[in-house]
Amino acid sequence: MQLEIRNYYEVLLLELLSDEGLLDELPEDYLADLCCITLNQLPVRYIRHLVDTYFFEDYNELQQMKAEIQQALEKSRVFLKESNKQ
Repeated sequence: MQLEIRNYYEVLLLELLSDEGLLDELPEDYLADLCCITLNQLPVRYIRHLVDTYFFEDYNELQQMKAEIQQALEKSRVFLKESNKQ
């Protein structure tokens, strides 16, 4: 049996990276590292159906989640930049 569940923060992170054009611009290995490091800084919020989440989500809560993702993403980029210097 395979359940259709996913982490909503992962969905939002990938949307952000896509909107910024980074999914096409950055190397795949770097993107994978960037996503893992970013997601490890964030809480987990599992969802079943994305369409239901879009319908029922609170606008302020969504903006807060996006701000958390942006902050974690910036920290992750700095971390990877520093790690690559060594």
